[in-house]
Amino acid sequence: MTDLSTLKPLAQALIEECTAKGAMIVTAESCTGGLIAGLLTEIAGSSAVVDRGFVTYSNAAKTEMLGVPEILIEELGAVSGEVAIAMAQGALARSRADIAISVTGIAGPGGGSEEKPVGLVHFAFAQKDGPTRHIERRFGDLGRDGIRLASVRQAIECISNFTN
Repeated sequence: MTDLSTLKPLAQALIEECTAKGAMIVTAESCTGGLIAGLLTEIAGSSAVVDRGFVTYSNAAKTEMLGVPEILIEELGAVSGEVAIAMAQGALARSRADIAISVTGIAGPGGGSEEKPVGLVHFAFAQKDGPTRHIERRFGDLGRDGIRLASVRQAIECISNFTN
């Protein structure tokens, strides 16, 4: 199991920031399998700002739960910036949140290719009545736990910057 204890201070700061702003968060996670929502809800008082989390590990779940177009996944693959953006926007539309974070990537140990290697992760951040931003990271083959931990850290750091 991925040890998230070192990320608790980041999560605490994000929860406090969102509480002060009255902003609600929704997560849409694939390769992190709910770790982002899990970390946020470790923090006392998180129920005031965490609306819900979608774990959409399969392509069907991305389509059924978040409305990601099947054609987008077929043409670009589930691990793409466009799918991450559609995931974030879908989560925002299907929640009461103000801010959405999505993550889709290849945590390994298998599943990578030359074009999409293990450690490739796409993030998207969407805001009600605001912009949607995409970030691509290539963490390299840090091992499954390492990639998932790096992805959770990146998501928390980026959403903190996004809310400022």
